[in-house]
Amino acid sequence: PHFTVATSAQPSITMFTRAAILAAMAASASAFMSGPAMPMVKSGRTAAVSNMQMQQKSAAIPFLECPPKLDGSVPGDIGFDPLWVSSMLPDAGYFKFLQEAEIKHGRVAMLAAAGAIAQDLFTFPGTEATFGKLKMTGAHDAILKMEGQGKNVATFHQMLLWLGLLEVVSAFATIQMFTGATERAPGDFGFDPLGMGKKDMKTMRLKEVKNGRLAMIGIGGMVHHYILTGKGPVEFLGGIPNYKSCVEHAPTALPALYNQVVGPVLPKIC
Repeated sequence: PHFTVATSAQPSITMFTRAAILAAMAASASAFMSGPAMPMVKSGRTAAVSNMQMQQKSAAIPFLECPPKLDGSVPGDIGFDPLWVSSMLPDAGYFKFLQEAEIKHGRVAMLAAAGAIAQDLFTFPGTEATFGKLKMTGAHDAILKMEGQGKNVATFHQMLLWLGLLEVVSAFATIQMFTGATERAPGDFGFDPLGMGKKDMKTMRLKEVKNGRLAMIGIGGMVHHYILTGKGPVEFLGGIPNYKSCVEHAPTALPALYNQVVGPVLPKIC
């Protein structure tokens, strides 16, 4: 009986041993075979470059890629962000804050440009008695001089007080927009006494952004012209055909400095 059991068990042991050897050989051979393709993990820089390549070209700068966050959903968005500032912002609140800043600066610039033109077209009573022919930066310097001499003048103090108070009051709405507590649109303070935005608010917002950008460039040019020539925008445009020595008679010190540096080399500015 002992030999009978051993004889019947021998084939089973032999088959098990062969199966184990074949499995080991198969496992060893698989080490030299190419396995299934593993998903390639891209580095942060590689992924960023790949995403940039898939982006559309900027409408404002056709040879540059359009940042992904500038999808045309906000008024005035034409893909102009050559430094990719919009992609560096951590969340949507910061993007809305930059929109708010642009709209505010545009509104201030539109008021400033209108005021600079109005100074050439209309003289308010008492202006010439106080400032003479000075305008823009010249009037600014004259007011500072009067306040510095201890005269009963507090023009800039009042401007700082009231404009600062306005910023404090409006800051609550801006903070709520920044944190996402409200769905308020950037620059929206509910001020529309003429109801111009009731028919087509989207178009009016676009016009405001475009005119604000133009005004920021325009007032920069007006101030620069006044510093060099001592003339307001309308007065300067009216005298373009007759170039004379405006720099020598400008009411501020900066044009005189310009004249000392470039006078011997360049012709008179006007």
